Amino acid sequence: MYVTLLGTGAPAGLPRPGCPCAACARALGEHARTATAVLVDGVLLLDLTPGAALSAARAGETLHGVRQVLLSHPHDGPALELPPELPAPVRLPDGRELTLLSGHRVRAVPVDAPGTGYAVTGPDGGRVLYLPPGAAPAGAGDGPPYDLCLLDVTGRPDAVARLRASGAIGLTTDVVAVHLDHDVPPGPESRRGLAAAGARAAPDGTRLTVGDFSGVPDLPRRTLVLGGARSGKSAEAERRLAAFPGVVYVATGGGRAGDAEWAARVAAHRERRPPGWSTVETCDLVPLLARDEGPPLLIDCLALWLTDAMDAVGAWDDTRWTGGGAAALAARTAALTAAVRATRRRVVLVSNEVGSGVVPATPAGRRFRDELGRLNAAVAAECEQVLLAVAGTVLPLRE
Repeated sequence: MYVTLLGTGAPAGLPRPGCPCAACARALGEHARTATAVLVDGVLLLDLTPGAALSAARAGETLHGVRQVLLSHPHDGPALELPPELPAPVRLPDGRELTLLSGHRVRAVPVDAPGTGYAVTGPDGGRVLYLPPGAAPAGAGDGPPYDLCLLDVTGRPDAVARLRASGAIGLTTDVVAVHLDHDVPPGPESRRGLAAAGARAAPDGTRLTVGDFSGVPDLPRRTLVLGGARSGKSAEAERRLAAFPGVVYVATGGGRAGDAEWAARVAAHRERRPPGWSTVETCDLVPLLARDEGPPLLIDCLALWLTDAMDAVGAWDDTRWTGGGAAALAARTAALTAAVRATRRRVVLVSNEVGSGVVPATPAGRRFRDELGRLNAAVAAECEQVLLAVAGTVLPLRE
């Protein structure tokens, strides 16, 4: 079974007509996308979009063999023009099954947004899941993992997490992002974000062979995200794991009794985390990293871990520092670095980048700056991927 992506963009396309945003301005060439429509084996069309016949011709396909047209989501605006060679489009009720003369079986999958998803099984047994824009599956998956999933990865990464949790997305599932909109700039930034979710994008007109897993990206097991204050580093770290279920958010800051401003910061962090994540407040990171089994870890942040470690060894006092505190801190840092090296869990770590601004006025401040720089370098050496967040833009230092 094969699938031809006649379009891969949001319902309004990319770039959006008349939109002045930077993402739309950069959506040129292969990054320009018409509204998503999918042709399965030349006989089944999922979603009818303007210019479908022209899109098919550009992809080297024809719509003359289409025997069924299924709509996945409500279409706003004027009625779509129906090419004369196509049957009238319909949308199946949730749970309804349909068998085509070609041997393809289609089941309508309920979703949590207006619309309907479709699970397609080909004559050769290949399985494809197609979801409408802005939608995630409304129920638990059934059956073995799909061979190919086409869905709104950038808009609903939690949909990927749900499918993973239910077993519908497995290690060999090719996850391809469709319904791409201007919320993520096209190009390398989009590719990195999709790769972190275990997904990829393809240009309009691409033909995908169902069961060909060569395009599935390898996910980095350890990622370090660096950045200054309000650089977007924490939000980027959360995006790295948004497509995974049951993530453990490890907060190293702990509580600050009576500090309303700090409490508001913590609350804002918690509110933007996906449902299903759990939170652990601790600086004892080595045991968490040492567990062979368990969901991914998001550790935020190493600067606060270092503050706690320096408190514990008396690093702020010159006498205690020279009398054994420096050696004790070095041992703690070495243990943490070794745990990052040995961990089998997927982990994203967050830390503050230092040394780019004013030299601290006090010995204690300079000591913290130096130790954080050493810690960042040691942890970065053990991570497959290292990112730097600057003004909300993420730059790859190692990938």
